[in-house]
Amino acid sequence: MSTLLRLIRRDLTAEWSSGSWWLPVAFFLLVATLYPFAVGTDAQLLARTGGGILWVAALLAALLPVERLFAPDFDAGVLDQLALRGLADESVAAARLLSHTLGFAVPLLIATVPGAALLGLEQETWQRLVIGLAIGAPGLAGLSVTIAAITLGQRGSGALGGLMLLPLGVPVLIFGAGMLDPMGSSAMLFLCAASLLLVAVTPFAAGAALRAARER
Repeated sequence: MSTLLRLIRRDLTAEWSSGSWWLPVAFFLLVATLYPFAVGTDAQLLARTGGGILWVAALLAALLPVERLFAPDFDAGVLDQLALRGLADESVAAARLLSHTLGFAVPLLIATVPGAALLGLEQETWQRLVIGLAIGAPGLAGLSVTIAAITLGQRGSGALGGLMLLPLGVPVLIFGAGMLDPMGSSAMLFLCAASLLLVAVTPFAAGAALRAARER
């Protein structure tokens, strides 16, 4: 357990010290900034569609860190060393999932404040957006970790990861956007189920993919 905790702390420290957390945030805010230029300055239109476009931005932002979740450790032989120490690949994947969730979701939730202001979202819509992202972001993080493990060591892993993540992330996007409707209580339940399923599957799917990558 102490080794696992140290691994989580190391991954989280590396994510924050390397500055990789700001790329999804910058992309998220860039979309919120550019969207009014595309659809015009109609305040009612922006308020009505802004929550949905921020959900799309969150899904696309989840693509950005995929290539750096496992590749540096894989290239440096860290994954082999952890395996030699008896740490299961599933535990490595679970540690990466937890650290990436904190490093990805927390800054993204904070970025919704200026994002909502840029699009003129009402406070109630912003609150539903924050709750939805808090539920869905761990699922998106789990999806990113799984795809990062599957594409590890593959040529063109960034493009391949994008092709895999976007379709798989559609249920989270649909139910998350559905929560923006005041009558979308059922969407919250489906979003919880989808996110929980992704989080539960991640350690096993990503662990198996890491094992396969090491044995290639």
